[in-house]
Amino acid sequence: MTAGRGLRVVGDVHGDLHAFEHAVATDRFIIQLGDLVDHGPDSAGTLRLMLDLMEDGHGLFVLGNHDRKLGRALGGRRLRRDPPLEETLRQMSGPMQAGLRERAFEAIGQAPAWLTLGSMVFVHGGFHTGMLMEAPPPGLGEMTPLLSRALFGETTGRMQSDGYPERKLRWIDHIPAGYVVYCGHDRRSTDGRPWIRDGRNGGRAVFTDLGAGKGGHLAWIDIDTH
Repeated sequence: MTAGRGLRVVGDVHGDLHAFEHAVATDRFIIQLGDLVDHGPDSAGTLRLMLDLMEDGHGLFVLGNHDRKLGRALGGRRLRRDPPLEETLRQMSGPMQAGLRERAFEAIGQAPAWLTLGSMVFVHGGFHTGMLMEAPPPGLGEMTPLLSRALFGETTGRMQSDGYPERKLRWIDHIPAGYVVYCGHDRRSTDGRPWIRDGRNGGRAVFTDLGAGKGGHLAWIDIDTH
């Protein structure tokens, strides 16, 4: 990672390759916040582009829950029926996608569940203060409380009317003063821009999921580094 180039933080892509191509057309280093795949029209192409960026030293992605689910499927785990995942796996099949499954499985297994750079934290689902003290566990290993928070945020255990788990945002109040957490997963914005919330301890959360691949659009944020 070359600090002088600056960073571009890209939210959930969900297979929206066309938007992702626009997002990565920059000299900045790409940090993608997970959920590269499922729902959108070209998850295979999105994965291939991300993997090429990584090989060129131009970017990385933190692990999202959809990425982990794909990695487990590629590793031979039997999962419950999931049409978006099944479509992603179908797109990754055939001679035109030779080697993609192997490359994706390796990259997903190595993707960090969270990343800390100075006072910035990059994570897919939600923050916990333990992330400032512990290295992320293997993403395809056993589920741990910190890994669950990183992938899914903080949930109540109840389901919403839209079929998604109900989530709490109490974790924002535990972000230390001066820290900014960039995350995806939760689509909170109502105005087409990243949703920003300040916590009681003086930290800030920036939610970047604007519904790419699900009828919304892809968000990215440029950060100058020195």
